[in-house]
Amino acid sequence: MTYIQAMPRVAAMTDKDRRVIVAASLGTIFEFYDFFLIGLLATEIAKAFFSGVNPTAGFIFTLLGFAAGFMLRPFGAIVFGRLGDLVGRKYTFLVTIVLMGLSTFVIGLLPAYATVGVAAPIGFIAMRMLQGLALGGEFGGAMIYVAEHAPLEKRAAWTAWVILTAALGFLLAVAVIIPLRLAISPDAFSLWGWRLPFLISIALLGISLWIRLRLDESPEFKRMKAEGRASKAPLSEAFTQWRNVKLILVGALCILPAQAVIWYTGQFYSLFFLTKVLRVENLTANYMLIAATIITVPLYVVFGSLSDKIGRRRVYVTGYLLAALLTIPIFKGITHFANPALERAQAATPITILADPNDCSVQFNLLGTSKFTSSCDVVTDALAKLGLNYSTETSTGAPVAQVKIGERLIKGYPATAPDATSEKVRFEAELKAALSDNKYPLGAAAYDDINAPVIIFLLCVLLSFGTMTFAPSTTSLLEMFPSRIRYTAMSFPYHLSAAWFGGFLPATAFAIVAATGNIYSGLYYPVCISAACMVLSLLFARETRGTDISRD
Repeated sequence: MTYIQAMPRVAAMTDKDRRVIVAASLGTIFEFYDFFLIGLLATEIAKAFFSGVNPTAGFIFTLLGFAAGFMLRPFGAIVFGRLGDLVGRKYTFLVTIVLMGLSTFVIGLLPAYATVGVAAPIGFIAMRMLQGLALGGEFGGAMIYVAEHAPLEKRAAWTAWVILTAALGFLLAVAVIIPLRLAISPDAFSLWGWRLPFLISIALLGISLWIRLRLDESPEFKRMKAEGRASKAPLSEAFTQWRNVKLILVGALCILPAQAVIWYTGQFYSLFFLTKVLRVENLTANYMLIAATIITVPLYVVFGSLSDKIGRRRVYVTGYLLAALLTIPIFKGITHFANPALERAQAATPITILADPNDCSVQFNLLGTSKFTSSCDVVTDALAKLGLNYSTETSTGAPVAQVKIGERLIKGYPATAPDATSEKVRFEAELKAALSDNKYPLGAAAYDDINAPVIIFLLCVLLSFGTMTFAPSTTSLLEMFPSRIRYTAMSFPYHLSAAWFGGFLPATAFAIVAATGNIYSGLYYPVCISAACMVLSLLFARETRGTDISRD
């Protein structure tokens, strides 16, 4: 590694430098605002576009719609990465911001399932995929644009300002959604109010375009163009030369998967866990996550600066280790301080399903078409919808599955039975009575039992793992590649990991919990990936701090 070209640029930040960071960051904030609306409005979107299937399948569909945007991100990285390496960083920004803004606006105009049938979910998924395509070309480009302006000794600190826009985009989204929820009735919000955050994105598009049009081209790209050294075939150089392919694989499989799942576990799965599992009221859960996000936002720059001093790998590997060790204990702590009545009941009186294993199916219906009608499926579905822990034991003597709560045995029923309607009424009444007798909370978490300050603290710890890993890992990635193919080679592994590991986290964790009956089992997904990436990074990733990124 050499410091030629880079060292002379180490100087105090000028007004122009600040404009570069602010302009790139503000535009990216608006892109993340557009992208994160889906996760925050999942329930309303499920009702609007997937009302033709059962509620559980509709919610899974919405989570997969959230993931659909991620699926296109690697392809967006290829398409727009190539464009960025061929014609420039600035002009690529303009294309991606227009594509993102228009597709988000159209989601707010799409007719519901009740109006156009299956065309509604098809249209939604199509727009979501266009969003992913745009973001695939946006985020890596913004990172590279700022890094190519930054002094060597402050590169990660500067790029951290772009990275924290992901959190700020989330905050902007909730800052729009929450006042709307408070201003109109729940029925009105569910019917049409949820569309407004998408529609106002057209104004954000106008602001973003104005910001991007004021930017100059990256000095590194202008230098390469002036010297005639820009790549004429960035895809070929990135994906056919082994030295570059090897680095792409290290980034995509060894470094970045953990960063993706850690960030999305803190920023999204925590909210799902609070509201769907612990049944904390939606606004209360959002307020706590907002507070934790605001508190931890400065840590992106703190850990970016730390990696400028002691090295990228030391910082992000430490974050992976902490996430692997502490994620599950943190979620158990959140349970204790958010719904202690549920925790006490689960510890004092575990729930067991007694059934013939041949009578039980996996409770994950990807397409919403399967029918779960056996007695084991019926009782499992009932407990899963209540967000309760349960285990399953083999019992071949009883004709139907049973639920054991303390000393109470509640007989299930097959959904195909002639008297299924009356049996459902009987079963639900007996189940409710048994849960109540054993002090299981049946409604929302009691407000007086929620220890908000401690939960916010635990969320801060959880979110800090993301701040510790994001800037060091992504800055390390862009430092691996030469300027002539940096946009393509850096963007693809970043968005591949975000797509296939981070994007599928909500649906994967939800499926694991449904299959096992353990509310914490979905967390083994991010925990195992964090542990694996910690080991793989130590084995295969090299330290990149001090790299001269002006090389061609």
